[in-house]
Amino acid sequence: MEAFRLSDFFYDLPDELIAQAPLAARSDSRLMVVDGRVGKASDTENSESQAVQHLSVRDLPRLLKKGDHLVFNNTRVIPARLYGAKASGGKLEMMLERVTSRGSVLAKIRASKSPKPGSIIVLSGRDTQSADCPHCEARVVGRQDDLFELEAVDNSNDVLTRFIEAQGEIPLPPYIERAPDAADDERYQTVFAKSPGAVAAPTAGLHFDEDLLQALSAAGITHSFITLHVGAGTFQPVRVENPAEHVMHAERVTVDAATVAEIQAAKARGGRIVAVGTTSVRALEAAAAETGVLAPFNGETRLFLVPGAKFYVVDAMVTNFHLPESTLLMLVASFTGLDTIMQAYRMAVLERYRFFSYGDAMLVWPKIS
Repeated sequence: MEAFRLSDFFYDLPDELIAQAPLAARSDSRLMVVDGRVGKASDTENSESQAVQHLSVRDLPRLLKKGDHLVFNNTRVIPARLYGAKASGGKLEMMLERVTSRGSVLAKIRASKSPKPGSIIVLSGRDTQSADCPHCEARVVGRQDDLFELEAVDNSNDVLTRFIEAQGEIPLPPYIERAPDAADDERYQTVFAKSPGAVAAPTAGLHFDEDLLQALSAAGITHSFITLHVGAGTFQPVRVENPAEHVMHAERVTVDAATVAEIQAAKARGGRIVAVGTTSVRALEAAAAETGVLAPFNGETRLFLVPGAKFYVVDAMVTNFHLPESTLLMLVASFTGLDTIMQAYRMAVLERYRFFSYGDAMLVWPKIS
């Protein structure tokens, strides 16, 4: 595998291209089509290159073909920011990282003095007058590096996750420089969000509304769902110059038997598997990583896809534009080839695309070996 440096994944991005709010309609976003099968975009002046096209998300039904199969991530974002106090009275702020397979939660806690294992904290939410759940007592079980593991005092972790769902604040990404508002409660969720557990949205899925889903279905394009609960670790920067030394964060994944069967049926009829979002890519490739064959999977993954990685399931992906030097950009580069994707990103800056969670999208076809 070719050696890469962190700086290979850097690009200059003006702050004004970081989308601070969603567009009026989900499918209003632009779509850059990047085709690694054709070859790299040879220069940023040739914006009509076959390798890169500038279209709209609404063009997806004609860009795909009858029999193709989309895979969405149906995770639901938990309102993950809460406030509270230790038994001593000291105030704290909690940011949920993820829900564990045991039902407890891992969270970062900001306080003047870190709570110790076994201590009790009282969490409060945005609606302290609520008669249903104005507060929740949680016990600190232990620590995993800079994260605290918490469980409900009454040993029913459903109480803790229900409290978070009812009383927490939507945790917009750190590059959105405003407080969340009521509109974010809807727009920072996909229209098919179902399974609570994420603390960041699977943002490629934000572009799909009911009209677009119906148009895709009418074109003979089927779909199914995986669940990957996106953790706050998705925003964790790579701090080593050699990306191979980076320790990938863990995320919970479910790829059920029904989805596996639908994907196998699509491949059997000659359809292509189009993963919507890097989270769907990671889920599907994690489910196939051990044998090279897709199989049902339920557990945690630390799969880190970098240039040179092998893809067993995914034939194309829809994805947003990602942060410089991020693991998500490395994943996309591993699919198209580094030169192709970095040329495309530089072109996106020149063409004034909107970047990151509330930004525009790409349809990415793989590099041909």
